[in-house]
This record gives sequence, C-alpha cells and structure tokens, in this order.
Amino acid sequence: MEPIDIPTNEEEPYGRRIDPDLIREIWHRRRGIGIAVAGAVLVSGISAALSLPNLYRATAKVLVDRQEVAETFVRPTVTAELETRIQTIHQQVTSRERLTALISKYGLYPDERRHQPLDMVVDGMRRDVDLRLEGLQTNGRNSTVAFTVSYRGRDPATTAEVTNKLADYYVEENSNARQRQAMRTAGFLNEQVESLKAELEQHESKTGDYIRRNSSALPQQLGVNESALSRLSARLQLNNDLQQRQMERRERIQRELTEASSGAVMADVRTAESELARLRQDLAAMKNRYSDRYPEVARLSAEVTAREAQLAATRSAAARVPPPSATTKPAAGTASLSDVDAELQALRSEEGALRRAIGSYEQRLASTPTKAMDLERLARGYDTTRDRYQLLLKAYEDARIAATLEQNQGAEEFRILDPAIPPRSAIAPNRVWLMAIAALAALVAGVIAIVLFEQLDSSFHAPDDLRSFVKAPILATIPRVLTTAATRRRRMRRVLATSAAIVVLSLLAAGSWFVTAGNEMITRLTTRGV
Repeated sequence: MEPIDIPTNEEEPYGRRIDPDLIREIWHRRRGIGIAVAGAVLVSGISAALSLPNLYRATAKVLVDRQEVAETFVRPTVTAELETRIQTIHQQVTSRERLTALISKYGLYPDERRHQPLDMVVDGMRRDVDLRLEGLQTNGRNSTVAFTVSYRGRDPATTAEVTNKLADYYVEENSNARQRQAMRTAGFLNEQVESLKAELEQHESKTGDYIRRNSSALPQQLGVNESALSRLSARLQLNNDLQQRQMERRERIQRELTEASSGAVMADVRTAESELARLRQDLAAMKNRYSDRYPEVARLSAEVTAREAQLAATRSAAARVPPPSATTKPAAGTASLSDVDAELQALRSEEGALRRAIGSYEQRLASTPTKAMDLERLARGYDTTRDRYQLLLKAYEDARIAATLEQNQGAEEFRILDPAIPPRSAIAPNRVWLMAIAALAALVAGVIAIVLFEQLDSSFHAPDDLRSFVKAPILATIPRVLTTAATRRRRMRRVLATSAAIVVLSLLAAGSWFVTAGNEMITRLTTRGV
C-alpha cells in the first residue's frame, strides 16, 4: 500500500501541469491507439506510394535551320516571328483531332477513357505535352535556335514513339504552313499583277485611241502645225497675188475686146434704126384704123418707145467706143478671156481650199493646250499604274522564287536533331517524398488520436486529476492489484488487439493498393509541375 499523501499547504493549486512526466504517462496509457492510427496512415501511404504507376518523360529536340539562300538575293514571304509561328504550330499540333488520333493509335489513357469523356482525356494529354524554346541572347534579343518537345506517359517505348510523332508533326506542319503561306502570297500577288496588267492595257488603249483621234493636234505636232500654217499662209498670199494679176489681165482683155467690137455696135445702131422705122410705119397704119386704146396699138406704141430708148443707149455706147484698130482680133480675145476666167476659177477654188486648211490648222493650234492637258492626265494615270505594276511584278517574282525555295526546302525549316528515346528512369511518382509525407501524416494522425482519446476519457488516472476535480484532500492512493487471471486476460487482449491491428493494417494496405495500383490519374495529381 502506498503511503498517504496529505498536502501540507492548503494554498497549493489543484491540477497537473503539462510536463515530460505527464506526457510519458499519457503515452504509456494511449500508445496503443496512437500506434494503431499512425500505423494505419503509414501503411496506407506507403502502400499507395508503392502501388502508383510510373510516369516517364521522353524529349525530342528540333533544330531551326535558317534559310540557306541569303535574304539579299531572295526575300522570304513568311515574315512572322519564329516564336509566334512555333506557338501557332503548337496549337495546331495539340488540336483535338491530332491528339484524338494519337490516343486511338497508341491506346493511351485506357483508365481515363473508361471513366471520362474524350474531351477531358484530350485536355489531359494536352497538359502532358510540353514545348520549351531554346535560344541565344544576341544584341539584347533572345533568338530561338531550337526547341524541345516532350511528352510524359506510362510506357517508356510508347512515350518515345508519341514524342517523335509530335516532333514529326511540328516539322511537317511548319513545312506545310510555310509552303501554303508562300503559295498564297504568290497567288495573291499574281492576281494583283493580272488586275494591274488589265488596268495598264486599258490605260494604253485609252491613250492610243486618244492619240489616234487627236494625232494632228497633239503637242508633239505643234511645230509641224505651225510650219504647215506658215506654208499655207504663204500659198494663200501667193494665190491672192495671182488672182490680182489675172483680174488685171482680164480687164485688159475686156478692154481690148470692147475696142474690137465698136464696129459691130454701129451696125447694131443701124439695124435698130431700120427696125424702129418699120415699127413706126406699122403704128401709124394701125392708128389710122383704130384708136389709141386698141391693144395692138398700145403694144406697138410701147414697143416703139422701148426701141427708141434702146437705140439711144446703143448710140451713146457707140459714141464712147473708140474707133477700132487694125490689129484687133475679137476671136483671139474671147479665147484669152475664157482662159483667164478658168484660171481665176481655179485660183478661187484653191483659195477656198487654202482657207479651209488654214482654219483647220488654226483650230488644231488653238486646241493643242487642251489636248496637252488631257494627254498629260492620261499619261499621269498610265505612269502611276505602270509604276504600281512594275513594283507588284517585282514583288510577285520575289514571291514566286521564295515559293520555289520553300518547295525545295531551301528556306527556314525544322529538323529533328535529337529524336526521343525510351527513358530509363521514371519522373513520377517520387516514392521517397510520398513516403516521407505518409510518415509525417502518420505521426500527426497518431498525436491527434492520442490527444482526442485523452480528452474524451473522463476517468481519473492520477491523484492530481482527482484533486483538480474535488476540494476534499486525498488521504491515500491504492494501486491496482493484478491477479494471475487478470494478467492472463490482459495478455489475451493484447494478442487479440495486435492480431486485429495486423488484419486492419493488411486490409488498409490492400485497399490502398487496390485503389492506387495502376491509377495514372492519382500519379498525375501527386506530381503537378513535374
């Protein structure tokens, strides 16, 4: 029997402080619960870490071969930034169609395909594909010279095959994209060249038609027109002089003819006198028989009056005509007068033609400034179109050469430098790290279980516990007395508890192994960022 513990100082506080002795006592009482909980967590964690499938990563390096022909000689038509183009190709390579074909071809993600929609599986594979650019720092700018394509999967050989297939996609897509862009550029420029060629031909046709319609009034003909106008003016002046001479000659011939015909005039006077005498006789005979109002008498009177006036005029003309000379030849004078008249008629006709020609040339000269402005406007449009055509034609020739260079693989291309090989070691899971996490979690879980069970236990395990609960002093403590049967029962309980713990731990290990064995999804969840 233990001695009676009587406190000597009533002011001593009740309850026990947390000290190493208390912790040892609690551990001694609750170590079974703590060890069981910690063991369950540790066994489950270790079983899960050991059963997770391995993940492998294969990497292929693709080299960027620059254009073999200098840009001084052949200007490339694909001018997009290399980094931008690689990222664009990456989006095309990781498209749903491409990744679905790879999943079906290589039988990837069998567990995920059984439990998830295909779109989620494709998204998972897209996360497993990694692209990294490698470059050099030149002139403060990072220039990409190569890039790596990596893929992580469960089987090393399949992972390497998928990685090489993805790298082939990058090479193929880059070549096709450059060729398509080069051909589209050349085709577009060809359409523009043909359009400008038709426009240029239209300008040429308009200019040619205008020149043909106004060839005589163009500025280039200004000197010719002025010279022709000067010659025509001189010829007109000469024509006027010739007409003046012919008119003078005609007057001279007429005068000669008048002098030659004066004798004939006297004969006419005598004839007119005899005729007038006969008419007077007839009038006198009619007056003897009829009155003055008789029509025949009035007619004869009027005729006699007219003949008298005609005779007077003939006499005055005969008086003005000089006597004819012996050398006058009327027939020759008449012929000369006819020749002069014919010559005058020809000169007048020529004068009319000359005046019309002069008017035409004057009109040409007057319209030359307007024609020059119109021609300049046509020429300006033609020159502008021709310059654009020549520039586009040169650009088209460059684009066509660049397209040929792209087709012959002489431009910038991707080349697989280091193909992917099956990896020898897995990148995930990190079993040591997972086991360390499991050990830490088991320790924390065991401590939490001990504290929780200790807090839930309301029995007294020490005099201080009782002293903190009641105000009465503790007179004595009686230790537990174990009999042989009680000791045997305690040992049996320990054996049963140990057996149960082993069974439970085995079940937990088996369950954890069953849940995580081959579960690639859990491996990926525990290896984010790897």
